[in-house]
Amino acid sequence: MLIPSEFSRLAVVHGMVATVSDPHEIANVLGIPGVMFMIENARKVPFKFNFGASSCVPATEFETAGASLGPDELENLLAMDEIRYLSEMMNYPGVLHGDPVVNAKLQVAKRVGKPIDGHAPGLRGEDAKRYIEAGISTDHECFTRDEALDKLKYGMKILIREGSAARNFEALCDLIDEYPEMTMLCSDDKHPNDLAVGHINQLVVRALKKGYNFMHVIRSCTYHPVTHYNLPVGLLQQGDPADMIVVDNLDQFSIRATYVDGLMVAEDGKTLIESVVEKPADKFSTNPVEAADLKITPQKGHIRVQKALDGQLITDEIHCSPLIRNENVVSDPSRDILKLVVKDRYQAAPPAIGFTNGFGLKRGAIASCVAHDSHNIVAAGADDDSIARAINLIVKSKGGISIVEGDKEMILPLPFAGIMSNLDGYQIAATYEKMDQWAKQLGSQLRAPYMTLSFMALLVIPKLKLSDKGVFDGQKFAFTSLFC
Repeated sequence: MLIPSEFSRLAVVHGMVATVSDPHEIANVLGIPGVMFMIENARKVPFKFNFGASSCVPATEFETAGASLGPDELENLLAMDEIRYLSEMMNYPGVLHGDPVVNAKLQVAKRVGKPIDGHAPGLRGEDAKRYIEAGISTDHECFTRDEALDKLKYGMKILIREGSAARNFEALCDLIDEYPEMTMLCSDDKHPNDLAVGHINQLVVRALKKGYNFMHVIRSCTYHPVTHYNLPVGLLQQGDPADMIVVDNLDQFSIRATYVDGLMVAEDGKTLIESVVEKPADKFSTNPVEAADLKITPQKGHIRVQKALDGQLITDEIHCSPLIRNENVVSDPSRDILKLVVKDRYQAAPPAIGFTNGFGLKRGAIASCVAHDSHNIVAAGADDDSIARAINLIVKSKGGISIVEGDKEMILPLPFAGIMSNLDGYQIAATYEKMDQWAKQLGSQLRAPYMTLSFMALLVIPKLKLSDKGVFDGQKFAFTSLFC
């Protein structure tokens, strides 16, 4: 939720000197101009951002996005020094079935000699082998040890992810010592309140407390990413730029100072990077909704419900009897079955409606247009009126996250593509923390309700999801019916 320059201000406090960052989210909204905004803003701070060329814009053909990047656009991006790799190839069915456009994108990266990131949750066996043989070198989506081992044996490097919602560190961390040359650490979607507390340094401390080899741990977030992605980051070798940190000791690993190119950018928990003022850019053109727009006419049978799993991006599919009032299938907070809505942000269109379990809201609603991957508006709530109000707060602000309870409401505006702010990062963190706690007071037991909500529309992660066009079966990679 922070533009690159503001992200850097918080990150350096935790010993970060550089990132490998996929601008996929803003690319889905604004296309090439969005990627260029990231690069140009990043140049204004003493921090080494290394961006990727987003391989899946749009992520799928089953949702409405704001832009499209084909092989020609990716070739132009990959020719830039700031673009270090081809970002995660999420269309793994396209890889496995030899889709000509997908193959053309992979070939572009191979021609320029830049690595290709992967995204293949749950892919195993011969399918995993074929995916890796296409030239894809990493995956950050492994959620079991067996899956990671399957991919490791075919030569794929495993990025151990621990974000605000998706948390795979405990399942995979033994790989740090078992396969020290093949592992790296990553965050992948960390909300600003969590970033204010820590970043990759938190994973380092956790790994060290488990007794893993010190050099294996350190190399996983320094040497390995620098060499794999060919980053212009110093490795404390003669002639290298002085990119380094000072810590109090090797057990607590508290960051005393951070240096980028020899310049001190953080000291004793305080950032020394100044904020950068930028002019917002957005693409947001949709209409408000009314509660009546969220009505679902009952049909025979049960409804498909996507079950949110705390700490995971995957969902389960469960079948439940619907609660019907006034010829409308409504939320049933008593069974934790909440109406889920995705609203096209790019044009006036009817909302798509489904149901979710696992959010636990007893009243009110939450909404966000940080909704992977196309960043349409996604909302969940205990009643149609609250859901409509939460959506309309975002429509009025042209982007943000919102919460509604009775006559109370709150929104965090995100004027940069509807997904980022350039306000002080610590201020954004505090506002987000307040909204996160409010959602939990409404009954949510999720560790990160808003982050989990943002993945309810992520079609490339199975099993059941919802796009602005309808209920989606992530295993069959096709639309399905709400009633079953």
